[in-house]
Amino acid sequence: MKADSSRRRLVERLRGSFAWRGDRTDDRSRADVTGWWHDPGLLAELGPGLADSFREEAPTVVIGVESRGSLLGPLVALDLGVGFVEVRKDRSPLADSDAWLRRTTPPDYRDRHLGLGFPRRLLSGSDRVLLVDDWIDTGGQALGALGLVEDSGASWVGASVIVDSLESSEIRRRLNVRSLVRQRDLP
Repeated sequence: MKADSSRRRLVERLRGSFAWRGDRTDDRSRADVTGWWHDPGLLAELGPGLADSFREEAPTVVIGVESRGSLLGPLVALDLGVGFVEVRKDRSPLADSDAWLRRTTPPDYRDRHLGLGFPRRLLSGSDRVLLVDDWIDTGGQALGALGLVEDSGASWVGASVIVDSLESSEIRRRLNVRSLVRQRDLP
């Protein structure tokens, strides 16, 4: 019961500090999530709030795609008491001897195909991996991350996100997406 009321309070705080921004001449509004990062109390609740959805699955490592996944992922990893791996976009290894896992994503929310990767040594076959991000729209980056996890031999636990705006239930199920808020529930 206490967890349910904490979650409802977190969702209300997320909704209250969110805005759609755009000028009258813009053809569409854009999400402004800067309020989430500015409020230290809300920021402190994000790690536990995102971790709670997957706590029983016992992930052993959290991954996050730069940039916002790299901000949220460590908060979740700390709450779960596990490590964090940053999934980098269009980056190269630090040295020729640094073996990387790499994947190209399906189209993302901007219709881009991104190169994702991280050092191979950071995941092993015994790892249970949780992806964390702020927003999932097409699932392109998350599907790329899933491919990297599969390439490493680790097990995919799921994706914990603040906002789910996926249109495809098939992708939501494949990625095992759990969110704090659905886009349709934002003001």
